[in-house]
Amino acid sequence: MPTTRRPRVCVLAPTPLLTVTLESGPGEDSPELHVHPGGQGLWVARMAEALGAEVVVCGPFGGETGTVLAHTAEQEGLRIRRVGYAGGNGAYVHDRREGERAEVATVRPARLNRHEIDDLYTTVLVEALDADVCVITGADPAELLPPSFVGRLVGDLRAAGVTTVADLSGEAAEEAARAGVDVLKMSHEELVGAGLADDDSVAALRTGARRLLRLEPGLPEGHGDDHPDDEAEAAAETAGRVGAVLVSRAAEPALLVTRSGVSELVAPSVTTVDHRGAGDSMTAGTAVGVGRGLALTEAARLGAAAGALNVTRHGLGTGHREQIERFAEQVEVREVG
Repeated sequence: MPTTRRPRVCVLAPTPLLTVTLESGPGEDSPELHVHPGGQGLWVARMAEALGAEVVVCGPFGGETGTVLAHTAEQEGLRIRRVGYAGGNGAYVHDRREGERAEVATVRPARLNRHEIDDLYTTVLVEALDADVCVITGADPAELLPPSFVGRLVGDLRAAGVTTVADLSGEAAEEAARAGVDVLKMSHEELVGAGLADDDSVAALRTGARRLLRLEPGLPEGHGDDHPDDEAEAAAETAGRVGAVLVSRAAEPALLVTRSGVSELVAPSVTTVDHRGAGDSMTAGTAVGVGRGLALTEAARLGAAAGALNVTRHGLGTGHREQIERFAEQVEVREVG
């Protein structure tokens, strides 16, 4: 799996977040303080950079929090394309001195205005045109970015021949599917929460993912016919729709669902230190693999390895390329239907 190719990855980070974490230090009275750029987009970007990609992050940065965020992200080796942001970024302070995360304070990000949304769109569009793959992450909270933003972006990039990988939920995920995203990553909880899957069984998740594979522009409510006729299936081959759905399942094997079948990605069992960030690491690894030109299954194996190793670490979206690539060789791919 190791390769000398260094892909260019553009990451849309709608809601960068400053993270401050207290950890136990060498003595009771000497805790450690960790300040890092965070939020889904930056966690994805950090892992992509660790895997050797050339990464550019497009997002809004404003206020005191945004200044610190952008600076620390650049110190980590990320190239930042800042969009002006009058309201300012969000932040959190967590205390982990007792082992579990205890929330001390959370500052919500300000809402983007119309001009800021327009600037964000053109910034990521132009940067992505020079990239091998564009990773689209969601806003938190979701209402800060219209779902139509995602659909327009995926559609424009698809028309330009740019590969897209999206890690989204809710309406934004369905917009990406309708626009023809190449790989859509969702968690099992997100599929169930969206009403696409009845429960978290493999059979139900497979059905939910296949519903996303069949979404197309203008499809009415109900997520499509579960039993499409031959004419609809033939149209599916030419319609601009999602190419594959990658379903993360916490400690259970992830599922890779395509029109040709379903596979489980079975990684060696590890002890979890912090489950947060595993899905973002999976997205990053998959995107880097796609950007390297790997087959989708091999790219997903790299993603599964990045996600599995990340749970053994305290830092979200952190890891070492050589270790992740070696671990990926131990990820087994099992056909399940």
